[in-house]
Amino acid sequence: MRIVALLLAGLLPSGLLSQKPAGIPEDVRANVRARVEAGSWPSVAIGIVDRHGLRYFTYGGPAGQSVDEHTVYEIGSITKVFTSLALADMAIRGELSLDAPIQQYLPAQVKAPEHGGKPITLRLLAGQRSGLPRMPTNFAPADPNNPYADYDTTRLYRFLSEHTLARDPGERYEYSNLGIGLLGVILARHDQTSYEAMLRRRILDPLGMKSTMIQLTPDARKRLAPGHAGGKPVANWDLDALAGAGALRSDAKDMLRFVAAALGLKSTRLDSAFRFTEARQFEAGSPTMSIGMGWHILQRPATRIIWHNGGTGGYRSFAGFSPERRIGVVVLANSSLSVDDLGYHLLDSSMAMVAPRIALALPGDSLQAYVGRFQLAPSFILTITREGNALYLQATGQPRFALFASRRDEFFLRDVEAEISFERNAQHQVEALVLHQNGANRRGERIRD
Repeated sequence: MRIVALLLAGLLPSGLLSQKPAGIPEDVRANVRARVEAGSWPSVAIGIVDRHGLRYFTYGGPAGQSVDEHTVYEIGSITKVFTSLALADMAIRGELSLDAPIQQYLPAQVKAPEHGGKPITLRLLAGQRSGLPRMPTNFAPADPNNPYADYDTTRLYRFLSEHTLARDPGERYEYSNLGIGLLGVILARHDQTSYEAMLRRRILDPLGMKSTMIQLTPDARKRLAPGHAGGKPVANWDLDALAGAGALRSDAKDMLRFVAAALGLKSTRLDSAFRFTEARQFEAGSPTMSIGMGWHILQRPATRIIWHNGGTGGYRSFAGFSPERRIGVVVLANSSLSVDDLGYHLLDSSMAMVAPRIALALPGDSLQAYVGRFQLAPSFILTITREGNALYLQATGQPRFALFASRRDEFFLRDVEAEISFERNAQHQVEALVLHQNGANRRGERIRD
């Protein structure tokens, strides 16, 4: 629960070291404090870097402890940027061809899918236009709490050999964990080593990122913030064949070194590769969103935001920068609730932060009116239960989550970005609820047993 101001020694031109960096904006610090104290995140680590230097704001942590810029978090899908950067490095060095079919880089016994005579290429994997689905259909984790741990290359290669593409590669943007995971396998195979060792040699060591890794050292494990979901600690995720899509762990200090290098605040041997990954390659689903290689590019009225976020079972992350403003941001948290709004706001203050949600204490007896089952679809039911002064929601086939009142008949979830509104009839009895999530409103009638 402290602010740390440091200069980016070794990464910034020496002429800038005498200039005083601005602090973390007070509105961001107040927002983070309120949301941590309201239970949204157990802890948050924020880092900002610009031409003046870098600074951190960290808040929360286990009882009797505090987090700092050395606290380790899972960064999830931000790993995809590292995978794409390694690809760019190899391509610039002439080690492989971006537009060659991936079949060329796979074992002979593996058959890469095609469609309309068009092959998947390495460029299309990095640009999320491969035509591969988000996840393979033979993904069936033995342990749902660590779902990627047993998905190995044998299963991946079997899926590729048996899969039929639904459309031509390159036809449209389609975000795929599978695609970038496959890219990581190809790049590691090219280097004849593991995915982590490939990244260590090509990216992590050259940038001095000693706290970024997949297999945690004893020291890093001591600094690891436990992941949380549903208000409870959850298991860390281990990724095998799909490591390139989300296996990395890191801290705010290392991630700011990465963002500073992406901004070009000091020359590194990866400069050309960074510039290549940051250049627009394809549109990405909307007029204002495009994609380079790994990085997404959001066009705002006054600036571009080059960014990626990440999430695993108990963590959320954001890394991004504005080339025009010459500022970069990292946000890490050990919760299943998004931190994207903080990252966007720090890069463009016209983008609003999520307001802290303060729970209202309702009389325990009044909660009984909400208890029941509500059917939103033939096979989708929300069950509301009560334990003392606490109310819980459980969807069909999903974990149970606590509900918190914002006012009478209005509730929110802290560990899922969703809200619940209850509807009453003329006799003031609760007869339905509405689930508000992802911009959609789904109504369910109470089931009368």
